[in-house]
Amino acid sequence: MKTDLVDVNETRKDLRVEIPSEVVDAAIARVAQDYSRRARIPGFRPGKAPSRVIRQRFKAEILHDVLHDLVPRVLDDAMRERGVEAVNTPDIRDVSLDEGQALTFTASFDTVPAFDPGDFAAIALKRPSTRVDEAGVDAALQRLRDRAAKIENVEGRGVIDGDTVTLDLERYTYEDGGKTAEGEAERPEPVPGAPGVGKDSHSGVDVELGSKANPPGFDAQLLGLEVGATRSFPVRYPTDYPIGELAATTVSYTVTVKGLKRRVLPALDDEFAKDMGEFENLDALKARVRADLEHEAGHTADRDVRGELMKQLAARVPFEVPQSLVEREIERRIEDFGHRLIDQGIDPRQAGVDWQAFRESQHGVAREAVAAAMVLDEVARRESLEVSEAEADQEIGRYAERTGRTAAAVRAALEKEGGLSRVYSGLRREKSIDYVMARATIASE
Repeated sequence: MKTDLVDVNETRKDLRVEIPSEVVDAAIARVAQDYSRRARIPGFRPGKAPSRVIRQRFKAEILHDVLHDLVPRVLDDAMRERGVEAVNTPDIRDVSLDEGQALTFTASFDTVPAFDPGDFAAIALKRPSTRVDEAGVDAALQRLRDRAAKIENVEGRGVIDGDTVTLDLERYTYEDGGKTAEGEAERPEPVPGAPGVGKDSHSGVDVELGSKANPPGFDAQLLGLEVGATRSFPVRYPTDYPIGELAATTVSYTVTVKGLKRRVLPALDDEFAKDMGEFENLDALKARVRADLEHEAGHTADRDVRGELMKQLAARVPFEVPQSLVEREIERRIEDFGHRLIDQGIDPRQAGVDWQAFRESQHGVAREAVAAAMVLDEVARRESLEVSEAEADQEIGRYAERTGRTAAAVRAALEKEGGLSRVYSGLRREKSIDYVMARATIASE
């Protein structure tokens, strides 16, 4: 076997391979013999057709089988011989195969060369403060009160801010946007059925005063109305209104108040704390809230430090990252985003996502993620960081526990899908991160 390795660039390689004719002919003879045993040729008993007839009748099929048998095995040997390792599936081209001739082909693939990731002591990171102030605790307590609020019916008064009003509602819209012929003043109250006027009705609509979703000026028209009262009024939507079909239009509403309700917040006291769990008093609840916020702030700080580390590591790659790896990372991110939509009950095909724009938006972060991973892999190689089977089993066990499956089932699925190597690779990179972090300078803000 002859090989010729050509550097297209620092990471892209062309490996030209020539397999001697005697190896090719032996493979052809072996495949042809198999066809001879299985083929049914008119005029010949099964398995008795001459080799010449078999080779002529099934030439294309035989050469196809020889190609798909020889090329992968020979390519693996050639790459080991040349000391290169592909990080993507090689692209096979310029194939020449025939009886009595050498088999030649060119394999194009990406590699990651060894490189010096530099001095990790020069990495400086800042860990955000995890201190939680009183305002943060108060805001968290207020969120607990909001979630514990009760809705109570209101009687004997008119609508005030913060009420939830149950309405029967009629809405009239103008096809021309609600302008007079002069294009200045708003039209008077529309006449149902008049030309250019559309009407739709809704019963039992709940409107919470103060909600940002309410039309501009709508809440003010409800103030003071009591149950049973009816009012008609126009609403002029501004030109910059976020709902395009309503922008710069006038809509006339007729509303009848059917009921009043109000969210009532519980008092922030010891009884409220006891209702929230096993807390003796409000001080105990506050202490728990503060501890939870500090724990969350710690996780956020860890993520921020890790994110900055990955950025700095990515900048240490001295060559252009292989595009095949970037594309693979983009595909992974698209797939992950699709899974998150599905988890939220959203069909990715119906989500209205511009997938091409999303793909383009991921290119920079995907390139950075791939570059950082390359540095971590180089650290693991240089420092001989390895993952034991026990460590892999522990990681599989944690994943099984999170997903409610058995560790054996998770391992079996990974082995079937060829994903076990990803577990080892991920754990090895985590060890590399620990190695780098131990040598970097991390200052607290």
